[in-house]
Order: sequence, then C-alpha cells, then structure tokens
Amino acid sequence: MDRKPPAAYFDHAAAAPLLPEALEAMRPFFTDHFGNPQSIHRFGIEPARALEEARARVASLIGESSTARIVFTASATESNNLAVKGIARSLAAKGNHIVVSAVEHASVMSPARTLEREGFEVTEVRVDKYGTVHPGELEKSFHPGTVLAAVQHASNEIGTVQPLAELAAACRRHGVLLHSDGTAAVGRIPVDVGALGVDSYAFPAQSFYGPKGAAALWLRSGVRPRSLVEGGIQEKGRRAGTENVPAIVGMGRAAEIAALNLAAWSAHMARLGGRLLAALPERVEHIILTGHPEHRLPGHVSLCVEFVEGESMLLFLEDEGFAVASGSACTSKTLKASPVLLAIGLPHSVAQSSLMLTLGKDTTEAEVDRFLEKLPPIVERLRSMSPLYAKYQRGEDPYATPESSCEGGH
Repeated sequence: MDRKPPAAYFDHAAAAPLLPEALEAMRPFFTDHFGNPQSIHRFGIEPARALEEARARVASLIGESSTARIVFTASATESNNLAVKGIARSLAAKGNHIVVSAVEHASVMSPARTLEREGFEVTEVRVDKYGTVHPGELEKSFHPGTVLAAVQHASNEIGTVQPLAELAAACRRHGVLLHSDGTAAVGRIPVDVGALGVDSYAFPAQSFYGPKGAAALWLRSGVRPRSLVEGGIQEKGRRAGTENVPAIVGMGRAAEIAALNLAAWSAHMARLGGRLLAALPERVEHIILTGHPEHRLPGHVSLCVEFVEGESMLLFLEDEGFAVASGSACTSKTLKASPVLLAIGLPHSVAQSSLMLTLGKDTTEAEVDRFLEKLPPIVERLRSMSPLYAKYQRGEDPYATPESSCEGGH
C-alpha cells in the first residue's frame, strides 16, 4: 500500500512547493515560446524578452536595480561554485589565500578544498556557540595575500543570521572581497545586497517558492569571476549554455510575488516558529535549542533531543504525517555527524540527535499544535530503548564512553 503524503510539511529548507502563478507563467515557454533566446529570428524574441524581465524581477527582490549584475545558473550550488572558484582564480595574481566560515554549506566548503588542492591557502574561521561569525575573528584570519572570504547570510541548518554588513565592512578594511550564500535568507528575510556590502551573493528560486533548476549569482560591479562553464556567450560569457527559460521565467514570477508578500510571510512564520521554540522545552526534557535565540530566520526551529537518534525521530514523525529534517547526516550511509553542529561545540552523540523544522507561508496553527502533541510520546518511546538514557537515569555520564563510528567533517 502506498504511504500517505505528509500531512504537515516542515522541510521548506530542502524544497518549497511551487507557486501556482509561477507554474502558469512557465507553461507557454514549454510550448508556444520554445525558441532559443539567443536567436535573432521571431522565435527568439519572446524568450529573450521574458529572460530579461525575469532578470529584473530577481534583481529587485534583493534590492538591485541593475539587471547586468544578475547571472542565472541552475542551482545555488552552481552559483556558490562560480563565486568561490571563479573569483579566487580571477584574483590569483594578487594573492592565494581565501577564508571560509566553519558553518558554510558544502557547496562553499568543497570548492574551497578544490582551490586548496590547486595551491590556494584556505583558513576556516571558527564560530561561537550560536554559529555566529564575529568580525574580529574574521579579521584575525586575514593576511596580505587574502583575496576572498565566504560567509553565509544565514544557516539553513541552525537558523542563525550572520551580522553580514559588519563582516563586509571588516573585509573592505582589508581589501578582501566577500561572497555570501543567501539560500536560507532569500524568501524569509528582506535582502538588500547594496546595504549588506557584499561583493557576490548566491540564491536559488526554490527559496521563495520558485522552480528547481533556476538560481542566480549577483555580482558587484567590477567583480569578474572566471567562468566555470565555457563555450557560449550566454550570461555575458559568465555562464555558457542555453538558458533554462521556463525555470527562469518561473523564478522571476516567484520573485515578484515574494517581494509583495515577504513581510506577511515572515511575520506568519516568525509567530509559528516562536510558538515552537517556546513550547518545545516545556513539552520535552533534555532538549538543546541550536542557533541564535534572537538573530535567526523566521519559522526556523532547530534542536537536539538528547539520548535519541535523529534518524529514528524522522521515521516516527513520518509515520505521524510530519516531514521534517535532521541536521545530522547520520541518516546516510556515511554515519557522519553534521559539521555545523560540531562547529558550534556539540559532541557527536548530541549532534546525531538533531531535528530541523523549517516552516512555510502556508504552515498552520493546527499543524504546529499537532506536532507539539505528537513529538513528546515519540521521544519518550525512543528514550525507553536508549542505552544513553538508561545511563543517564542511573546517574552515569552517558557521553563518557568512546564515540562510535561517526566522524566529523564532510
């Protein structure tokens, strides 16, 4: 028998439902307007026009008036790769040192390690217990050969919003360019790249209910990364290949709608997220809320439930109709704890007990109420089978034994 779809979707950080208006905007570009936007005949006119209209809408969502600074890509991962590798390589004659925060997404960390293998020096900047990068810590990592730093706008895993404008100011004082991954921020909080002072900024359509397969990289004037994809003149030579016009059109329409509704969406998510953050410690003992208590994304709830594995909670919650995520990668065959949770100082055993709830604009009070009702008995049942909890009840240190096969890192 097929499983019923989740009754409550609390995993918007992984994927968000597509806006109906975005889908309708996309339809003609699969059928009637199928031409290549680079073609000069009549079949290329409407796709080319739609492409630039979408570029303007996407730029406007992040406070940018110039469409020339938006490069369309296929994902935020591609945008981050283009920024980190492309900018660093373009500045190699000036210096070969780059800096990344310890809580960056793998799409920033992995390109940094690739550059390291090419001969670049990479410094990982530590964060505090909330996952915050402090400007002073960032500045201490710079030296005369530093050309690029990368700090996310907000954490998709623990919800912390970074003091990005202060970090950008610190970078400017040392002549260092700053790239930021805005995947978790766009569509949840207002973004103005000019006010933030960053030099490049990546984000995908799905962050604001647009289609997968479309994303953007904003570049400050004068920032010219080396292209990763060569062989065409598209995107002014910065990203070759025929554009995914339907997806980009959908991204533009979603950006337009998000710009009009962001304040209401954010307030709604903040209210429901605040309810969960306040009620969960009262309903479940021995939980650790992760991320900054104040400077965090609206509707983002992250926690560790001590003495219980995250994977087990996910499965039990799925049976109750809840789609949630775990910050721990122990749900995979690699059995590795989340690097982000380790970076904020949690031991492996606790990091493996994480839950991450990312609410959306359509999340309801009733869904939140039902989650608060269903989670405590699930935790109680799992703890009744937990050797760690048994140790705790006997008055022993549950984390005193050597760690199991989980290891940190990527």
